[in-house]
Amino acid sequence: MKGRSEIYSFNQLFTDNKSRFVHFANTYVSDNMVAEDIVIESLMYYWENREKLAPDSNVPAYVLTVIKHKCLNYLHRLRTREEIVEYLKDCDTWELNLRIATLEACDPEKLFSDELQSLVDEALETLPEQTRDIFVRSRYHNQSHKEIAAALGISTKTVEFHISKALKVLRVALKDYFPFLAFFSNFFC
Repeated sequence: MKGRSEIYSFNQLFTDNKSRFVHFANTYVSDNMVAEDIVIESLMYYWENREKLAPDSNVPAYVLTVIKHKCLNYLHRLRTREEIVEYLKDCDTWELNLRIATLEACDPEKLFSDELQSLVDEALETLPEQTRDIFVRSRYHNQSHKEIAAALGISTKTVEFHISKALKVLRVALKDYFPFLAFFSNFFC
C-alpha cells in the first residue's frame, strides 16, 4: 500500500503544482519548453531521492529548490555559451578587421611592380655584360640606338642585336606577365 500511496501523493504534487512550477522556471529561463523540462527533471529528482527526505519535509518547497538550482545551472550554461559565442564573434571581427586593413593597405601596383622588377633584374643578370649594358642604356636611361652605339663604339645594328637578344630572354622569363605587360609595350619594343 505504501507504494500506491506514494504514487498518489506524487500525482497530487504534480497536478497541484506543475503549472506554478513551470511558471516559476519560465520566469527565469524565458523558454516554456525548457521550463517544462526543468520541472519534469526536478520532479524526477525528487522521486529518486524522496526516501532521503525527513518525513515532515515541505515537498513543494523542496521541488521548488531543485527547480531553482536547475534554472541557475541552465542560466550559467547559457551565459557561458553566450560568452563563448561573443568571444568567437570578437575573434571573427578582429580577423575581418585585420583582413580589411591589410587589403586597404595593399598597393597592387607596388607589389606587382616590385615582383616584376625582381624578375627583370634576375633575367638581366643572366645576360652577357655588354647585352645587359646596352639594354639598360636603352630602356632605363632612354638612350637612342645612335647614342648607345656612339658611347660604346659599335654600330647601331649591333645595338639592335643586343636589345633583341635581351628582349628574347625577358620574354621567356616574364611569359606569365605578358597580359599585364601589354600595357608597357615600350619596354619590350
